[in-house]
This record gives sequence, C-alpha cells and structure tokens, in this order.
Amino acid sequence: MNLARAERRGICDTFLQVGPDAPTLCGDWSAYDLAAHLWVRENEFQYIANILASRGSQAHLRMDAAKSRHPFPALVEAIRTGPAGFSPYRLPGVDSRANAIEFFIHHEDVRRGGPDPLPPRDLGDDTEAQLWTLLKRMSGLFFRKSPFGVDLQTPDGLILPVKKRRKLTVIGRPSELLLFSSGRTSVADVRIQGDPGDVMRLSSALGI
Repeated sequence: MNLARAERRGICDTFLQVGPDAPTLCGDWSAYDLAAHLWVRENEFQYIANILASRGSQAHLRMDAAKSRHPFPALVEAIRTGPAGFSPYRLPGVDSRANAIEFFIHHEDVRRGGPDPLPPRDLGDDTEAQLWTLLKRMSGLFFRKSPFGVDLQTPDGLILPVKKRRKLTVIGRPSELLLFSSGRTSVADVRIQGDPGDVMRLSSALGI
C-alpha cells in the first residue's frame, strides 16, 4: 500500500466530511487553512524559500491567495488530484517519501481537532509498520530541540532510542508515537515513564 496516496485520499474525504470551518490541531487554522497550506506546499514550491525566510508571513499570504482562487470543494479536489504541471512532488519516489508523514499527521490534525474529534482509526499492522519506519527516519528532526533523549517503544517491545542522556520512555503504537514526536502531545495516545517535570519539558520542545 502506498501510504502517501492513501492518506491523501483520506484527508480529502475528511475535509469534505468536516467542512471548511472545522478546527484543526494547527493552532488557529481551520480545515480550509490547512487545505490551502497543503495546496501551496505542492503547487507553489517556487515560493518555499521566501516562505521559510519570512517565518510564516509569506505562507499566510500564499494560503489566503489560494483560498481566494479556489472554493473549498475545488481546493480539496485539487489536493486529491495532486500537483499540476511541474512540481518536485511529481518526481518518482518523492511523493511516497515526502508526503506520507505530511498527509498522515495533517489528516490527524483534522480528525482530532476541536471539542468533538472523530473516533480513532484502526490503521492495521502494515500501516503501523510503515509509520515506524518513517518515525525512525524523522526522529532526529522531531527531537532536535529536546533537552534530553528518549526511548520510543511500541507495545510489542520495539525500541527506538533517540539522542543521548535518555530520561523518558514513551510507549504507544507507531502512529501515536509519530503524533507525539511531531508535537501533538496532548492528543497522542501514549504512556510515558519518567519524571512529570521532564515530560513537560519534552512536550514543549517537540515538533518541527
């Protein structure tokens, strides 16, 4: 199964289910804002350097422009179809490597946002295995600002040590560990072994 394609379809279905004004886990972004972000990321890659340099102001300008040009259903359909014209995300292998985590995490941002989150998904063993592989690849980036290291552990005993001076053990399914590591600590279904103070310090440092 191509996880990036599956999560692309899934988030588009969820967008249409919850509607443009639904809250997400991305701060004050609505579902419409998040859809615009995904569209800009794939279709206006020439602006990425300016967006990164501006620390977000350019990102909001491009998102607002995308929303002004595309009604919510059309924007969602454009995401479902994939980038038009030339985009690095159309190159062989790029979609599966670059978009699997992006679409999975943002899918859960939509599903778990607000006071009435959607019920948890049963992702299955194959998807969880793919997410574990992706977590191993991305853990250094997720924990780059962590004041100490951790052990990420699955319920069946797989352990991923991250950084030195490990003080905490975070236990959960790979999907939940990925959400925790990406900064969605308040909604991730994990169990943490260690000092509560260290848990608070770690939670405030996670994410990209």
